[in-house]
Amino acid sequence: MRLLLAAASTLSLAIAAPALSAESPATPADSAPVPQGQLSDAAAPKTYRLDLTVDPAKERFSGHVEIDAELKAASSFIDLHGRDLNVTRAAATVGGKTVVGTWTQRTDSGLSRLTFPEVLPAGKVTLAFDYDAPFNTGPAGLFRVKVADDWYSWTQFQSIDARAAFPSFDEPGFKTPFEVTLRTPKGLTAVSNAPQTSTREEAGLDVHRYAPTLPLPTYLVAIMVGPFAMVESTVPPTPQRSTPLPLRIVTTKPNAARISYALENSKPIVSLLESYFGQGFPYPKLDQITTPILPGAMENAGADLYNDSILVLDEGSPVPTKRNFGMVVSHELAHQWFGDLVTPAWWDDIWLNESFANWMGYRIGGEWRPDLNIGSGANAEGFAAMNTDSLIAGRPIQQAIRTDAQIDAAFDTITYGKGGHVVAMIAAFMGDTKFRDGVRAYMAKHRYGSATSGDFFGAMAEVSGDPRILPAMQSFTRQQGVPLITFSKTKDGWTATQSRYARLGTTPPETRWGVPVCARAGTERHCQLMDGATTTITFKSAGAVMPNAGGTGYYRFELSSAEWDKLIAGADTLSGNEALAVADSLKASFQAGRGSVRQLSALAKKLVRNPDSHAYDSAIDGLEALRGAGLFDDKAQKAYGRFVAKLYRPELAKLGLDLSAGAYAGEDPERVLRRAVTVSAVGGVARDPAIRKQMAGAARAFLAGDSKALDAMWYGGAFAAWLADGGLPAARDLFAKAMVTEDPALRPTYLGVIGSSGKTDIATWVLADANDPKLRPSERLSLIRGVVANPATRDMGYEWMKANLDKLLNGSGGIFFASRLPQMLNGFCSAEQADELAKSLRPRLAGKTAELELERTIERVRNCGVLRTARKAEASKEVLKLK
Repeated sequence: MRLLLAAASTLSLAIAAPALSAESPATPADSAPVPQGQLSDAAAPKTYRLDLTVDPAKERFSGHVEIDAELKAASSFIDLHGRDLNVTRAAATVGGKTVVGTWTQRTDSGLSRLTFPEVLPAGKVTLAFDYDAPFNTGPAGLFRVKVADDWYSWTQFQSIDARAAFPSFDEPGFKTPFEVTLRTPKGLTAVSNAPQTSTREEAGLDVHRYAPTLPLPTYLVAIMVGPFAMVESTVPPTPQRSTPLPLRIVTTKPNAARISYALENSKPIVSLLESYFGQGFPYPKLDQITTPILPGAMENAGADLYNDSILVLDEGSPVPTKRNFGMVVSHELAHQWFGDLVTPAWWDDIWLNESFANWMGYRIGGEWRPDLNIGSGANAEGFAAMNTDSLIAGRPIQQAIRTDAQIDAAFDTITYGKGGHVVAMIAAFMGDTKFRDGVRAYMAKHRYGSATSGDFFGAMAEVSGDPRILPAMQSFTRQQGVPLITFSKTKDGWTATQSRYARLGTTPPETRWGVPVCARAGTERHCQLMDGATTTITFKSAGAVMPNAGGTGYYRFELSSAEWDKLIAGADTLSGNEALAVADSLKASFQAGRGSVRQLSALAKKLVRNPDSHAYDSAIDGLEALRGAGLFDDKAQKAYGRFVAKLYRPELAKLGLDLSAGAYAGEDPERVLRRAVTVSAVGGVARDPAIRKQMAGAARAFLAGDSKALDAMWYGGAFAAWLADGGLPAARDLFAKAMVTEDPALRPTYLGVIGSSGKTDIATWVLADANDPKLRPSERLSLIRGVVANPATRDMGYEWMKANLDKLLNGSGGIFFASRLPQMLNGFCSAEQADELAKSLRPRLAGKTAELELERTIERVRNCGVLRTARKAEASKEVLKLK
């Protein structure tokens, strides 16, 4: 009743008020162009009032939204956003007069136009909307999921999905306060960005009201409703914050017993971030909420959202799970300052948010738990990104975004991996203190506002006192490609020459960067900004040169064969990040037509002796890349398996293997991780029958009810081994077990091993019949992804994918699924298959968010075919010689 009464009151004012405007006619709505990306500055929001009725048990929600805005000039229409909203009333109030408008959605991505029968004058206007809309079933917009017997709803608005929940100016540069009211069924918990100020019953519903938020863009607004379980505490005061910070972990009821770890361990992470930024937490409270289907986490201001698996853990959880907690929570909480407090002005600068947060995730995660060695692998994502960045088809970190279809494509490995690595490189070159001071200056200048990459670069240049920093950073953010620094020994020292890295058979355009090069020989380290084609570096030591000291440089390097051998000989003493750099550059050297299997195997033998778990984990990366590309014939495959078994079995003998739950509780984390890598190599790559039998037996006992038979560390490998023995009946059984558990470690693992089984009968069943009312749309997509990714079922998965492409693109995949869809096909390896992908998929993905990723995939597949044709015989022959 209250909403209807309010509308009637407004209407009576409209009848009594004078005519609006006699100004000259504005551009007619029908003839004005429809924005395909960024809105014009014709209208800007100043404040939102959201009043939503949210019952997760129903298929739709409803709302009344008011937006105070400013019109720059007189107009008979306003462009804003709303996608798939059933708007029953839209009106504008100016100077006491209300005019009812007509709402029309003009594009599939949600550009909508509100038109009026008369011209609205420039100045202040209040827009009001009544509407209802469907909940999404995937993690985008306002979505709902049934967990056990209860329905819950959450929001995931990044990048442009707030428009699916309420009419809005859905762009990052529009930053305003939000006043939120949520009407829910009685007894449900409702969470938003700001503290709740009151709850009372009205018309049979609980009405939750919240304090006005600090200025936010639409994509950071949060609305969560359900019968949540929670634990709460406070983060004690710090030198940067004088009062306790309210902290809660909020999750679905089945997870209630396993959220205290997240509560207690979030506290020191908040404090470490406050120390780094030199200021207290920027919002009045912090809720960390979980959902079972979000693929990752989201930095909503004061109300972060995470996949269950990130926050639902305990002291007995596997070391990789704890590592992931530390890195991801540090990443998301760093965003509360860098991304929320200061927000990008437009999506072309979202890279800076994510890049900086990635770097901070490893840095702060490492400070939180040094024993987990999180920071040592900080640049692994950067080296992985080089595989994408070295393609001809691609984009720079910072690119112009002109259409909505380009926005989600910007959330890729270039933004996260390359961007994070570039931030690490600049920080290492400037020095930690200067870089931190630059960050603080940038934050202080743009607090609670928005900013650009140029603002950030300017702050860094000013603090560093080196004017070359700005063009050097921009050379990495405004150009695609990976620098290749070739080190050549001369009688006077070393000459370093830069070029653009290229895989065998490709010729990229010539590119020049300002590269902060740091190299060392022994303990002697030299850093310089290389902004010319060549530079000279002199070392007193005559020992091996490490061309990427610390592994922080975003570049690959090349050496003569003799110098590679010297560097490889000491690889057992490299740090984790340096080992990653060497492994990446040597693999890339082979893919460019230079390196050899002999060198890759020599590096493997050294890195298995390296005490760092990240170095140990990278030992056979290069050889595995060749195996995955099909460069080993049948005889070579068997020889390679024997080589891997010989390499790792002595390690396994020293480490031992007890698969039972808690067998290694309290053991040094590095030793735990070393054992996991070893078991994967011996049981997975070498397919040792004894290991596989042991794992299948433990899985069988666990599935029969013995919860102590198998530790969570071994779930994936053990269930895969058990499934390999049991075939289709076992897959059906595992599927049934997945449908009756909400365990965030078990359920996705069960489904993952089914999809990636590599067995054609299981894959046929997955594609045609693996359905259940409890199977979520995102889980169905995960099953399909597994079928397409496995070489043994890839062809049949691809045919299914082509036949169902429209459903996949328009379904409930959630954030960024459509933009990454072609990545499923990266495992193909031939020019013929590249031509097939181009013929079948290019026309269907043209102009869509997946267009760029398809071009990358086509190039990867073609490059792989070139490498296989050129080097398979040689590689297979060399593998047969491995000892």
